[in-house]
Amino acid sequence: MPVTQAPFQTRNLAHDEAQEYVWTLNFGPQHPATHTTLRLVLKLDGERVLDAMPDIGYLHSGFEKLGEHLDYNQYVTVTDRMNYISPMANNVAWHLAVEKLLGLEITPRCKYVRMLVAELARISDHLLCCGAMGLDLGAFTVFLYAFYQRERIYDIFETLCGARFTNSYTRVGGVMHDITPQVVQKVREFVRTFPRTLADIERLLHRNRIFIDRTRGVGVLSKEDAINFGCSGPVARASGVTRDLRKDEPYLAYEELDFQVPCASEGDCLARYLVRIEEMKESLKLVDQIVENIPPGPVNLDMDQRVIIPGKDQVYQSIEGLITHFELIMWNRGLEVPCEECYHAIESPNGELGFYLVGDGTPRAYRARCRPPSFIHFALFPHLICGHTLSDVVAVLGSLNIIAAELDR
Repeated sequence: MPVTQAPFQTRNLAHDEAQEYVWTLNFGPQHPATHTTLRLVLKLDGERVLDAMPDIGYLHSGFEKLGEHLDYNQYVTVTDRMNYISPMANNVAWHLAVEKLLGLEITPRCKYVRMLVAELARISDHLLCCGAMGLDLGAFTVFLYAFYQRERIYDIFETLCGARFTNSYTRVGGVMHDITPQVVQKVREFVRTFPRTLADIERLLHRNRIFIDRTRGVGVLSKEDAINFGCSGPVARASGVTRDLRKDEPYLAYEELDFQVPCASEGDCLARYLVRIEEMKESLKLVDQIVENIPPGPVNLDMDQRVIIPGKDQVYQSIEGLITHFELIMWNRGLEVPCEECYHAIESPNGELGFYLVGDGTPRAYRARCRPPSFIHFALFPHLICGHTLSDVVAVLGSLNIIAAELDR
């Protein structure tokens, strides 16, 4: 971390004393506590942070521009690379927006399957956030416990679709594969054993004096500021904003399930951590309800509607499947998309993840805009860190769970 000395005479401190000199410190883009390519330009008076400037752009990949060149099924591979901690949730968000644009209603079984993978992705995301937050603050064992359970979720996803990390699981009008008895067995085993790991994490951290002292009262975000900054997800709910799209704007079949929305009022790093812990418990309840009550029937829409890509067995063994595949895949064919616009959002692990789509009658979007939660929350960082010490930077950054690929779209 290169350090330079620069004059700084214009900013007023707590006692309105002009400082003649401050230190400028580059925190990142390569730093063990950033977990990805993030850069913060900090202005320090000794150990005290006077100002912070987030600097993004190190992971820019043109995600939104790719939405104008890839069709509605191809683009799902790009959503995997946005929040790569919970790619299944990104897949669900994208195709729900596409189906809203096309006016499609997916099958009841497909709704439950998508809810299942979305809630497992939520648990996986929160495990990484809480484990890495503990690691940054010195609690190495918690990180190992969390990552072991993430590996078990990866095993479930691998059994479901053949991919562990970049899943690309959903399709227009359905999903890649239906769940199998092996998937159900692994999910039930996960539901049975995961509470023990959560209890171990709570015993390791909730009464750990070092962890509590480094998170309580640090990076406090008030309810008014959370609303004014446009926060969502655990960051907003830890500040008393009782909003969850699964309750307030229900999608899929969440209105049929019983779950609570954990909230807090303190708005500090500890509250954001505790909200995520409680959300994992609620997501585990949802997973149990989903896997035990999943309705029978097809997981994809009828092939006659010419929106779902048929399976290989249908393509190779029936003329209807071959024709449907041809009509959907060929460059001068594809989905019949209306010249309209729509926006659809889901409650992703980090908050409101939405896609704004504009159709122009072609198989590709005229405009594909993403509303990622990390971009909104990273703008909070200067507001939360000013006045704290340099050691608090990792605590605040870890509690926000910033994913750089969502910043640089």
